Amino acid sequence: MISPPRRASAYPDREIDCQEAMEPGFQAIVDCMLEAGWTRGEVIRSLRRLIAADNVTQKENARVEAELAIARAMLRAGKAL
Repeated sequence: MISPPRRASAYPDREIDCQEAMEPGFQAIVDCMLEAGWTRGEVIRSLRRLIAADNVTQKENARVEAELAIARAMLRAGKAL
């Protein structure tokens, strides 16, 4: 079970609480990867790459959503694209 944040809104130690909630799952992933034969370095580098790829995906999704919002607004205003 993953612990939820103590409050729905921001608070000073929210990110620390998030890290603590994530720690058991993170350790389980690392342990499973090591048991499967991957080295700790490979696992950590791969996690970093996954995080970087997710960041790129999120930025691209935000860009596309912004373009779609502009296109929808233009259509509602009766302007051709």
